[in-house]
Amino acid sequence: MIDAALACLDQAGPADISLWTWTVAEYEIECLERLRNDGRVRNALMVIDHGARNKNAALIRQWKSTFGPESVRYVVNHSKIVTIRSERFRLLLRGSMNLNFNPRFEQFDLTEGGEDFELVKRIEAELPILDDSAKGEDVYKASKVAEAFEPEQLSIFSGVKVWAK
Repeated sequence: MIDAALACLDQAGPADISLWTWTVAEYEIECLERLRNDGRVRNALMVIDHGARNKNAALIRQWKSTFGPESVRYVVNHSKIVTIRSERFRLLLRGSMNLNFNPRFEQFDLTEGGEDFELVKRIEAELPILDDSAKGEDVYKASKVAEAFEPEQLSIFSGVKVWAK
């Protein structure tokens, strides 16, 4: 995903970005810091799974020191999304790949503008800024996972299902 984001930034010009990921490797933080220093990234937001707070604590501190103390949102997350907003584009990258290098087949799509981009930006705007020490239950509540479906929508999952006879 980081390579796709870098390729899009080359086309977009100076941009505001957001990255949704489950975890981060040091290489990706270094890439993004370099981009900020050369002017391609104006502002950045990381939406990351709260489980990464321990594994990636040093990297998250480094991210915050580069992009500001409000540049991280902790959620219950396994999404792989990047948004890039520049004077020219409103790009939304989605896929199955994390930010890290992975030489396997992955799914990826890219759209420009549209309702899907706006939906992601609205979700980001609703995410509260949680302290690094926030409890898991607070992160779960902030993620609004329990609000994703109405109880009657989930009724199809109740009981034991027989898939084959």
